[in-house]
Amino acid sequence: MNRNPATYFVTRSAAERLLPRMALALLGATAAIALLAPDARSQTMTQPITVTAKPEDEAITVPTAEEAKRRIEKTAGGVDIVTSAEIRDGHANTVRDVLDYVPGVFAQSKYGQEDSRLSIRGSGLSRNNHLRGTRILRDGIPITDADGGGDTMEIDPLAVDYTEIYKGANAMQYGASLLGGAVNFVSPTGRSQPGYMVRQEFGSFESMRSQFGVGMALGQYDYYVTPTYSHSEGFRDHSDQDYKRLNGNLGYRFGDGAETRFFLSAADINQKIPSSLTRAQALANPKQAASANFQGNTKRNIDSLRGANKTSFLTDSGEVTVGAFAARKDLFHPLFGGFNRVIDNYELNGGGFARWTDEQQIAGHRNETTLGINYFGGRMEAKQFNNVGGSRGALLSDSDQISRTTEIYGENAFYVVPTVALIAGLQGTFAYREYKDEFRGDGNQSFKRNYDSINPKIGARWDYAPQQQLFTNFSWSNEPPPFSELGTTGVQNNLRAQESKTLEIGTRGKAGDFAWDAALYRAWLQNELQFQTVGNTTSVFNADETIHQGIELGSEWIALRDVVSKDDKTSIRVAYTYSDFHFDGDRVYRNNDVPGAPRHFLRSELRYSHASGWYGGPNVEWVPQGYFVDNNNTAALKTEPYALLGAKAGYDFGNGLKLFVDGRNLLDKTYISNVGVAATATATSTLYNPGDGRAVYVGAEYRW
Repeated sequence: MNRNPATYFVTRSAAERLLPRMALALLGATAAIALLAPDARSQTMTQPITVTAKPEDEAITVPTAEEAKRRIEKTAGGVDIVTSAEIRDGHANTVRDVLDYVPGVFAQSKYGQEDSRLSIRGSGLSRNNHLRGTRILRDGIPITDADGGGDTMEIDPLAVDYTEIYKGANAMQYGASLLGGAVNFVSPTGRSQPGYMVRQEFGSFESMRSQFGVGMALGQYDYYVTPTYSHSEGFRDHSDQDYKRLNGNLGYRFGDGAETRFFLSAADINQKIPSSLTRAQALANPKQAASANFQGNTKRNIDSLRGANKTSFLTDSGEVTVGAFAARKDLFHPLFGGFNRVIDNYELNGGGFARWTDEQQIAGHRNETTLGINYFGGRMEAKQFNNVGGSRGALLSDSDQISRTTEIYGENAFYVVPTVALIAGLQGTFAYREYKDEFRGDGNQSFKRNYDSINPKIGARWDYAPQQQLFTNFSWSNEPPPFSELGTTGVQNNLRAQESKTLEIGTRGKAGDFAWDAALYRAWLQNELQFQTVGNTTSVFNADETIHQGIELGSEWIALRDVVSKDDKTSIRVAYTYSDFHFDGDRVYRNNDVPGAPRHFLRSELRYSHASGWYGGPNVEWVPQGYFVDNNNTAALKTEPYALLGAKAGYDFGNGLKLFVDGRNLLDKTYISNVGVAATATATSTLYNPGDGRAVYVGAEYRW
């Protein structure tokens, strides 16, 4: 088998030999960088830089959005940050609403809040249910399961202060080494959002959502709690949903430089699900659902509870953070058609982490170091039953699915001059998967697998002007298959880990009233995991070699000022993603496109903001070309191009009260928002999920 020579697999017994090698390699890279600096060999280490203690109105364990922006812009690669103010001025219902204007991210809802696809640079592209290929974190603590799978509907956009997006290996500061990187949803605290808040929304499809929030700082303590409830009948038949979610945290400060914080989140999700449709059905009558959905009472109910603790200590020159987390999740999931069964899973996940950051002077040059370790462990009791009207029938399969993953990582940035940083990083993943077959009616399908790898990264950042940067990096990543690939729709114990090498170059900055973020990347993949529909069942396989490459362009321009009155402004926001994902000389699919995502994807908004508090304007989502849904690239079954027109307006009274109205797909365009993929699609393939029709939402929020 042809393997990437820089990313190799080892047995678990070799881990002890690899760990010291990783440490020596990182130190060697740092030393090599230091030798490039002028007069580096003739100077000695000076005193470390002193870190100022946090003021009382800022949490230590949860940085403010301003501090997070300063930190994230040190990354020599594609990153972004989205604040709550950017999404709370309208209807923020799904992860897609948070990430709409982040180039390089393709986030689309399948139906309602359920199963929003999240793909960054083509990660998990064939998956339109259950997340894969991108790590989801809450306050730097994993939400994704120990095996790397997960669901986005457990994230409540209204319970987020800001969101950090790290594309690809730029997520190494959290230990992630995945093609898609990581998305970190950060909570409000009693210090960042003190006071009370109520929010109420109503809208199309009999939608209703309520939120209450309270935060307070009481000396050394602070807390924030927010419950939310949402209901919708859904655009499509058999897609009504009820979501009850609770998020909160409690912090205790030991002094100016130390704090511990406990996090708790709970979700009770009840979601009926319609079927995917054929292309003809989706375009002719997008509201319909197959009769089997009603007969089998297809739905997805999740009951989850998560708890975590994070403790941070400020040192003279950096920060030490340690923590632990645990989660329980119940999934009851009746399905239909050829996969006519009830999935009934009970899952426990937990783990711990430690991260140390340090900033010092080495040989008269600034030097920043991050070292960390993550441990994830999980066990799922996975049962499948025959679906009898949405209830459990005869037992069809029963397994225990055990995952353990240890990640050790380090990254060092050495400033050869004050404006140029050279960066070296190294990450090791030691992953274990065990499938215990407890149902022997079809034979014993138990197996154990190790998926271990070493993943380096090198890069550079040049701050060539105030608030302006150029960056580049070359990185390796490795993704062991989760159990959603290994043992959900049939046991497949021969899958290999997905490997990739990515070269990236880009720039970001601000000049006057114009801000931009641009990146160009090319990723060489081996063993890309593809989750495919084959008739009425699914199959997973490793592609041989594929290429993911693209352009990510984001910008915001205040085009006009003081036109109607003093201090008003008219701004234009654009997020454009060009994606070229294709097989690379495959013996079957040659250089065909890898299906599942549009080549061009554009989001843009024009907004007028008045100094009195009024704002409003139109927005568009544009996919100018349809895209393939199968590896054979059957032209007749491509999705249709589309353009959606929306508009948003609101008023901030200045006394804590805000009102908004948010219109979507105002021209009531029928379009495909999300697809499954197949090796070879036919006219009868049910791969297509229509997007919502015309919708209007109104809301009010009051803070005091």
